Amino acid sequence: MSTPPGQAGINSADGFRDRGAQSTRLEAFVDAAFAFALTLVVIAGNEIPRSIDALVLAMMAVPTYAASFLLIMRCWSGHADWSRRYGLDDLTSRRLSILLVFLVLIFVYPMRMVFSSLFNALSGGYLPTNFSFNEVSDVPAMFMLFAVAFGLLGAVVAALYWHAWRCRAALSLSLHEQAQTRFEIMNWAAVPMVALLSITLALLIPARAESGVWLGLPGFVFFLLNLAPPLFRRRCERWRKAQAGA
Repeated sequence: MSTPPGQAGINSADGFRDRGAQSTRLEAFVDAAFAFALTLVVIAGNEIPRSIDALVLAMMAVPTYAASFLLIMRCWSGHADWSRRYGLDDLTSRRLSILLVFLVLIFVYPMRMVFSSLFNALSGGYLPTNFSFNEVSDVPAMFMLFAVAFGLLGAVVAALYWHAWRCRAALSLSLHEQAQTRFEIMNWAAVPMVALLSITLALLIPARAESGVWLGLPGFVFFLLNLAPPLFRRRCERWRKAQAGA
């Protein structure tokens, strides 16, 4: 655990003391790995355009890159906030952070595949995709690979916040900070839960052409993650008020 001298009292916009205001070697390594993952999103399966037509075709992949960029940055932001808020640099933190790096580098490929397929389908084939399905049964396999990778990423970030929760006494977390930590645990733990739902749907929905748009349901269920945060935030706020009144 590291709390830089003179930095523990600095408050951030989210009401946390910046216990990790100074970057550590671990945080620098994680940042570099996420930057490399973004590079992989851009260059995977692509060549440098050598003509205007090739450039236009490459630019049509921007929606896929943008969606992948936002999802990777969400994972990076989760780790960056955790590092800034708690300043933990112990063995557990290092192991979980290294595991996060390993998973995000693997996650790049199924993520790009899913978003490329999504925008190709939504555009009626106008936006290109650099891979093809050999048969319809490949569709649920793609979603299951994505769900496993994304679910594990969410579980690792949730584990990092759970580790911070266990260290709440040593970190002298305020009641507000404890409530926010509980929120982050629930919010990130929702990712593997939705991933399990996605895998279940991929296994249950018949992998045949007659299933039509239902084949895409294992992917669309991940939009549920945008509905969960307000519910979790209200629950944590009730917990904070209950603790304050105790």
